[in-house]
Amino acid sequence: MTDFLNYDFMVDDALRSVMVSALRLVEHQGLPGDHHFYITFRTDHPKAGVGGDLRAKYPEEITVVMQHQFWDLVVDDKGFQIGLSFNQMPQLLYVPYAAVTSFVDPSVKFGLQFRPQPGMEDNDDVPEAKETTALAPAPEAEPPSADSDNIVALDTFRKK
Repeated sequence: MTDFLNYDFMVDDALRSVMVSALRLVEHQGLPGDHHFYITFRTDHPKAGVGGDLRAKYPEEITVVMQHQFWDLVVDDKGFQIGLSFNQMPQLLYVPYAAVTSFVDPSVKFGLQFRPQPGMEDNDDVPEAKETTALAPAPEAEPPSADSDNIVALDTFRKK
């Protein structure tokens, strides 16, 4: 008998909704106070829109930091788009929620870990990601600083 009450999936889905709610608030109101996010996601996910240079440097997983310098945050039902700078090169990324493996707001010591959810990556409703390219920052964005390449290992937040 197949267990159709997959509680692990339901819990992960509910926890992902916390991350989505936080992203939607930031999309509309910006990051309040000292809040900032470390978001780790699978760059090898078929729906992830990641530039070829980043995908080559981080072929499986990358952690991005949403703090002072990001732009063009657009949150939809399947993922989010964000402009970030990597080694002073601005890029636009698309991150499907199914690709996210962790979401951390260290300012309040809050973190979530997600396990892969079978079938989510094969959702036909989500358009196939196109490779992103380096972009000029949006006019209202501040120019990237030299320390904006903040790729952080989250091993300290992970349970072993």
